Amino acid sequence: MTGTLVLAGTPIGDMQDAPPRLAEELAGADVVAAEDTRRLRRLTQALGVQPKGRVVSYFEGNESARTPELVEALVGGARVLLVTDAGMPSVSDPGYRLVAAAVAKDIRVTAVPGPSAVLTALALSGLPVDRFCFEGFLPRKAGERLSRLREVAAERRTLVYFEAPHRLDDTLAAMAEAFGAERRAAVCRELTKTYEEIKRGPVGELAAWAAEGVRGEITVVVEGAPEQAEELGADELVRRVRVREEAGERRKEAIAAVAIEAGVPKREVFDAVVAAKTAQKPL
Repeated sequence: MTGTLVLAGTPIGDMQDAPPRLAEELAGADVVAAEDTRRLRRLTQALGVQPKGRVVSYFEGNESARTPELVEALVGGARVLLVTDAGMPSVSDPGYRLVAAAVAKDIRVTAVPGPSAVLTALALSGLPVDRFCFEGFLPRKAGERLSRLREVAAERRTLVYFEAPHRLDDTLAAMAEAFGAERRAAVCRELTKTYEEIKRGPVGELAAWAAEGVRGEITVVVEGAPEQAEELGADELVRRVRVREEAGERRKEAIAAVAIEAGVPKREVFDAVVAAKTAQKPL
């Protein structure tokens, strides 16, 4: 019989939020794979439990090398418990490679549900939660970050991001540029911890607030694109691009901005502009 891979959620702040089954799994697992063994030690001390199995590190830098070793243990019948520093494994954290490798070997994979920064931030944001998409961390480079944001500018679902505190002001400024400064958002800082703070408002205002400096672990929730009162025709899309070009914007930026205004894919505006040029309509 092959073993079982257990993905266990860990507290995102308050240790009292640990699911009751976590202590049982920590005590009974044959192998405990932890993103940071020092943090695991603090967690086990808080829970009053001592792992009886082997404890190994499993983080971004050694995932590729460590995965075959853990799969071998699973094939041999071991119960392997995977925990990260906070939240559920594989959600912007190590774990995906191991899960995929275990599934490929027909190894049972189960979970101990636990705290999630994504769902906690959504619930506290005050924004619609019936439909949402998790975008994880944005690229660090400014150009790549803005490009990624523009790709989802017309997305109707609520968006959730993780961000480092020292990049938060730049990210919110990029969101204001890509989504419009009035798009509603919530910055959720230090969730469930002593200095928890939820800052809500238009992304433009939040960018100005963040410029003063923000500390702690950050989750950003952004309102989806609003539905358009009326569908804009190709001629109107072209006209709006022309107005922006005459004001000094480059065509690429003008097309991206009009797509956001109209709530349509950027490609639709681009095609309208190309068609107008082919038909020799004035731009």
